[in-house]
Amino acid sequence: MSKIQKTNAMRILEQKELPHTVNFYECSEFTDAIQIAQMLGQDPARTFKTLMCAGKSGAFYAFVIQSTAETDLKKAAAAAGEKSVRLLPVKEIQAVTGYIRGGCTAIGMKKDYPVFLDETALNYDEIIVSGGRLGTQIFLSPDAFLRATDGKTADLQMD
Repeated sequence: MSKIQKTNAMRILEQKELPHTVNFYECSEFTDAIQIAQMLGQDPARTFKTLMCAGKSGAFYAFVIQSTAETDLKKAAAAAGEKSVRLLPVKEIQAVTGYIRGGCTAIGMKKDYPVFLDETALNYDEIIVSGGRLGTQIFLSPDAFLRATDGKTADLQMD
């Protein structure tokens, strides 16, 4: 039996003793969160994606929103206390976070960047986020996510 290789996200959740479950699925290349949810018979609205942004100040931020939604960059900037934010180009994601596109999670990044979880997450007892690599998901409560990331909730999605 092969040993499961834990990601930083899994290690942090275990260290902080935050309840969660991990799900593994076949995935060898980037597939968006909506397609993954549909493939696995999950509610895409309960699946949250992590978008990395850079503020006008040069600081980095993680914005975590429903996979079915788009980020309102003005709301995101306001939440972060920035004049503006821009999405990080895909080629920069790994260097900044330590994770690759499709496996990026706000839990256990290279550095502790400010994390903002869209307030819609509070409508669910359990949300689904990337587990830190392709083919890995973490199921946890919004509260556990916020505790793991020292995150805050905010209205981040387009109306």
